[in-house]
Amino acid sequence: MSKYKPLLENRLRAFILPLEAPEALKESMLYSLEAGGKRIRPMLLMATIKAFGKDPNIGLDAAAAIEMVHTYSLIHDDLPSMDDDDLRRGKPTNHKIFGEATAILAGDALLTLSFKAIGEMSSEVASAETKLSLINKLSQASGAEGMVGGQIADMEGEGKKLTLRDLEYIHANKTGRLLSYCVSAGAELAGASTTVQEQLETFAFHIGLAFQIRDDILDLEGTEEQIGKPVGSDTDNEKNTYPSLLTIAGAKEALEYHIGQAKQALDNTGLETSLLDQITDLIGLRTS
Repeated sequence: MSKYKPLLENRLRAFILPLEAPEALKESMLYSLEAGGKRIRPMLLMATIKAFGKDPNIGLDAAAAIEMVHTYSLIHDDLPSMDDDDLRRGKPTNHKIFGEATAILAGDALLTLSFKAIGEMSSEVASAETKLSLINKLSQASGAEGMVGGQIADMEGEGKKLTLRDLEYIHANKTGRLLSYCVSAGAELAGASTTVQEQLETFAFHIGLAFQIRDDILDLEGTEEQIGKPVGSDTDNEKNTYPSLLTIAGAKEALEYHIGQAKQALDNTGLETSLLDQITDLIGLRTS
């Protein structure tokens, strides 16, 4: 992260600053892109490439695209019509600074720019066929069949008593699909075999659920300083969470189970996965 995060930050700015677009829009886009965070998603993609012994830099543009999609989703999540949050990573949310209309459009602009970022990747890094595949998979992971579908299911579940299966569907799509895409895209750029890709998909499925379970736990046990937003917001919004269904102890057991399954899948790949192991530990132990 210390090595590749600065490269990613510079690449993100390089995509935004030259845009022939109103300054207010670019400022809004950069405000949320530069709000901080561990950049787990892009780092996951680059660590996957590293596991194959390839140069992680070949995934830099795809990693930037993923961060654009993730940031767009956060901007829209925070809007009054959705989660209505005033803080994100300890700073005022985008709509609190730039207004709702600009925040919505900044999110829209980041989403569409993400596809351009992949489409313009160097032919030395990815063939036209590979770029088309990455764009297609990103649209699925982030759209109605993935993240957006999970967000709708999450909102529809507010105030209702869901089953664990219902909750897993929400989190596997709302959070997990984009994390899975990071691993899948990294594997594709590295030229992975079908067998290895299947093990990596299993790994990604489990870390996606682990990520959200840890998020649910932090919403109850974390502090506003740690997580960068008010604690207890899930309870206030009557959201179904792993602690509400399983108790806090049960949620921690589920977290441990999914972390263990993720690591087992990594072992089965036969790759050099020390970085992916470390990211898995980070997901399970993170405090923000």
